[in-house]
Amino acid sequence: MTGRREEHETSADTGRAGDDRRWRVVALSLVPMVAIAALLGFGLGRDPTKLPNVLVGHRAPDFALRDLQTGRTLRLSDLRGHPVVLNFWASWCAECYTEHPDLTAAWREYGDRGVVFLGVLYQDSRGAARGFVRAQGQGWPTVVDPGGRTAIDYGVTGVPETVFVSSKGVIVHKEVGPSTYAGLRRSIDRMFRGAPT
Repeated sequence: MTGRREEHETSADTGRAGDDRRWRVVALSLVPMVAIAALLGFGLGRDPTKLPNVLVGHRAPDFALRDLQTGRTLRLSDLRGHPVVLNFWASWCAECYTEHPDLTAAWREYGDRGVVFLGVLYQDSRGAARGFVRAQGQGWPTVVDPGGRTAIDYGVTGVPETVFVSSKGVIVHKEVGPSTYAGLRRSIDRMFRGAPT
């Protein structure tokens, strides 16, 4: 009698242990699916162009870079007192060609009002960039960013990206992707007010 009871208890314990193992396997197999769902819900599924930029509201990182055409050194700090439109671009970038007429139109409208437009060459050769400037026309200077240090300081992940710096040297907006004329006007008007977006 005792032997049968012990045998029954042992088989019940074995059954419970098997059930526990099965539940552990099921639970562990769910962990990757829950992690993927969390990433999609909290990050990977979001449009990076719509996320707030951590640089907005902070002083723009200074730089001293050489002009593509003249070789003269340009410093952002020398432009204090003027709103600055910093456009990171490259000749190999299709969207840079797309936005160029809008940048040109904004430069024509605001250049005489004290707004400084400045191109920053991103991962491109000087020769190819000069070819772009010759073919497209460009009234504002472009500086060369060897090693991409300035692009890193401004959190640039690709081109085109445009940063709007107030006359006090504070970043008021960063546009990821090609700028439109209407968007440029909106951001430049905010620069005049010094209001972050």
